[in-house]
Parts: sequence; structure tokens; C-alpha cells
Amino acid sequence: MSAVKKRHSNSSGGREEDTQVTERMLSAGSSPAGTPGSDARSPSGLLVAEAEEDGVALKRTITLVNGVAIIVGTIIGSGIFVTPTGVVREAGSVGLSLVVWAVCGVFSTVGALCYAELGTTISKSGGDYAYILEVYGSLPAFLKLWIELLIIRPSSQYIVAYVFATYLLKPIFPVCPVPENGAKLVACLCILLLTFVNCYSVKAATRVQDFFAAAKLLALALIIIIGFVKIGQGDVDRLLPENSFKGSSYEFGNIGLALYSGLFAYGGWNYLNFVTEEMIEPYKNLPRAIIISLPIVTAVYVLTNLAYFTTLSPDDMLSSEAVAVDFGNHYLGPMSWIIPVFVGLSCFGSVNGSLFTSSRLFFVGSREGHLPSLLSMIHPKLLTPLPSLIFTCLMTLLYAFSNDIFSVINFFSFFNWLCIAMAIIGMMWLRYKKPELERPIKVNILLPVSFVLACLFLIIVSFWKTPIECAIGFGIIATGLPVYFVGVWWQNKPKWLMDVISTTTAWCQKVMEVVPQS
Repeated sequence: MSAVKKRHSNSSGGREEDTQVTERMLSAGSSPAGTPGSDARSPSGLLVAEAEEDGVALKRTITLVNGVAIIVGTIIGSGIFVTPTGVVREAGSVGLSLVVWAVCGVFSTVGALCYAELGTTISKSGGDYAYILEVYGSLPAFLKLWIELLIIRPSSQYIVAYVFATYLLKPIFPVCPVPENGAKLVACLCILLLTFVNCYSVKAATRVQDFFAAAKLLALALIIIIGFVKIGQGDVDRLLPENSFKGSSYEFGNIGLALYSGLFAYGGWNYLNFVTEEMIEPYKNLPRAIIISLPIVTAVYVLTNLAYFTTLSPDDMLSSEAVAVDFGNHYLGPMSWIIPVFVGLSCFGSVNGSLFTSSRLFFVGSREGHLPSLLSMIHPKLLTPLPSLIFTCLMTLLYAFSNDIFSVINFFSFFNWLCIAMAIIGMMWLRYKKPELERPIKVNILLPVSFVLACLFLIIVSFWKTPIECAIGFGIIATGLPVYFVGVWWQNKPKWLMDVISTTTAWCQKVMEVVPQS
């Protein structure tokens, strides 16, 4: 911190200070991935944020409750309120839809338990990226990071922020569509506000996450209670066993697409692994948070859909623009405004959780030498990864200029499951090659084997049903190859280029008052 103050108070030594800043920057984990002799990614020398009490590092402040809120709050976004229709469209019946929702919950729980073993064996933040880097090396991990950085994280964050803005503005435009530019402006303000909160304090960000996770559970509890009251009153013929499976579609492709839709709604079950280094007692709290969160989400999803079906037929759900809002209008009368408010709160909390974890992914990527070293620096007073948060915010705001975000995301329907399958195959490989590693959690081998087989099924279905989109997705992934070879693999860059990079980094350090992790 004294170095930061000195740079502000003495402008005459600017050149010397730039040199010192550059040296310190380059020493902060910017050695190229795969350098011989570096133990930064070896399981025995994993980099964790356990600096001395007076050191500059991301502190362990995430409790068990915070961990549960991150998982629950990130999984439960707008989908379960607005469009839980993908499953029923492919399944064709009430009964099969509920079975698919339950199977997806069990499947996600199995994956999360495997990630509990991974997260306590490779105790680094970064999630899939860190595990792929550990097992498969630098290039596959960089390509994973490249797509997360370029497409998946910023686009998904912007979409949820846009849904939040739409529901926030809808009361002002009750009889006409919400203006697109107005919704975009509010979405950008939402992202900027949450970025400020995350930059200001980790505790503030986790408190926001705790509050909004509780709010969305409260909203879904209200829907579930209404559903049970309706069941108690009778007149729910479509839920009777003899009627609930009428119209079911058991074709291979339909079941696969139904599972895809359900698993998309469960997306986020692995997000706590992106912040492992900031958890208090991660060996205990990471698996506990997973074991608590996933059954809660599974039960809530199944019961919420059951409640919807007490009032809305499958055809009604397919024709609805916002299922939860229609359900609320049917029962809550003048209080029906509660549901849109809770949808907005749910989206707000999801954006916060995604910003929090995305910034840690880019922080770790920078620390491993795959992104500019500035992104792995920390504000010495706030102890937050200020540059990576600002970078995440800017990448997300860029999507406000796009008019067709969903088509971009569709190109990568297979990519997420491919990376997760690679990570879990890596977990089994580590069991074989490095049995001496400490494993506080060790799941039965049948769980990762069955999970990987299910992932392969989903990947095959994706290529079968959407071959053109998958081919385009591979093409976009390939754009990361030249970036990797120029930015990471090419070590002997010209001196003038290194001088430009160093000067720019030093200037950004001074503006943001950030220093390397110590």
C-alpha cells in the first residue's frame, strides 16, 4: 500500500516507478503456462489466497450460508418464473415433465458432488478452467477461458439483466411493450450498480446475494403453497396418475432436448467452485453447501412446476409469455404485482452471483498467464479484484449493442457439457495417476462414470439436433488459437511491444490503485 501512496506523491520518479511496477507486475503469476519448474498448477503447490494477515490477497470471507446463497441464487434466475416451457414442449405431458425436472435435479446433484471432490483436491478458484488446466494443460484451458470471456459469461449476464429491466419497467407500460432502448439502459445501470457493489466489498456482494436468494425462494414458496391449496381443493384431473402421462413423447431426440432444457435451468451448480480460495474452511463448507443447495433447488423446481400444472395446462404454459405472472394473475388479484417484483429481484440476484464468480474466473486466468496480468491485481484497501470486475462489466455492457444474443449462445449448447465432462474425466485420471493427493471428499466411482456417460449423451443429442450451430460454435472456439499463440505461447516478443504492454499496465495500476497479489 505504501508503494501506491508513493506513486501518487512523487511524480519526478515516474520512470523509475514504472519500472518497479512492471517488475512487480511480471512477478505476479505472469509466467507462461506450462513453464518448466513452475509449481503454480501442481496439486502439491496450488496457489491459494492464504497470504499473511497484512498481505494483499483475496481473503477467506465466504461462509457456508454465503456458499448456499451463491449456488441457489445463481441457479434460480428468471427461467423458472418466465419460461419453464422447454421441458413440457419436448416431454408432451405433465407427468413426464415432472419426471424430467426431478431427473435433471438428481443429475445436477451428482455432477456437483463430483465437483466437490475436484474442488477439495484442486483447491484453486476458477472451476472448470482450473481443473482443465491442471489435467489437460494450457491450450485447452485457454480455449475454455476464451469462450467464457468472449461469449458465455457476458451474454448470459446481460440477458438476465435485460429481463430484470423489462419486469422493472413493465408497470410503467402496462398495455404496451416495454421500449427496447429503455430496457437496455436500465439493464446497463443494473450491471454498473452491481459491479460497484462487488468492487466496494466482498461482504457487501455476498450480503446482496444472501438477500436476493432468500427473496426468490420466498416467491417460489408462495407459488408452491398456492399449488398445494389448489390440490387440496380438488379439481386437478390432469395430475391424476391415469391422466398425467397422456401425450408423452418418449422419442430419443425429444427426451434429450427435454433434458437439455431442464439442465439449462439448473445451470450454475458448479459456480461455487469458481471462488474456492475465498471460502472459509473450503474442505468442509464446499461439499456442505453443495449437499444443502442442490436438494433445495430440485425440490423447489419440481414443486413449482407441479403448482403451475394445477392451474395451467401444458398448452397454456406453451402459449404464456410469463408463466409465473399468469399464475399470479389467476390467484392473487390486486396483489398479483408481487410476482413481477419477485421475478425482477430474482434476476438482480442472479446477475450479482454471475458477476462475482466471473470476475474470479478472469482473475485466475490472468494469474495463470492466460490474460493480461492487470486482471489478477487487487485493490490494497478494498481487497477486491477491481480490474477483473471492471473488465467483466465492460464485456457485459458490450452486449447492449447486440440485437440477437440468443443465437450466439445457441452455438455453444454442447460446449458447457464438453468442458464439464473433461473436468470429471480429469478427476478420475487424477485418482489413477496421483492417488497420494489429499481427497477430503471421495465419491463412489459409479457417480463420475455415469455422469460422464450422460454428458456424452447430451453432446451427441446436441450435434444430432443442431449440427450447423455446433459447427459454427467450433469455428468461434478456433478463433482462440491465434490469440493463444500470440498472447501466451510466443514468449520472445519484441522489446517495443513489451514496453507498450508494461507502460499501459503500470498506468492502469496507478489509475485503479491496484497491486499484485502477495
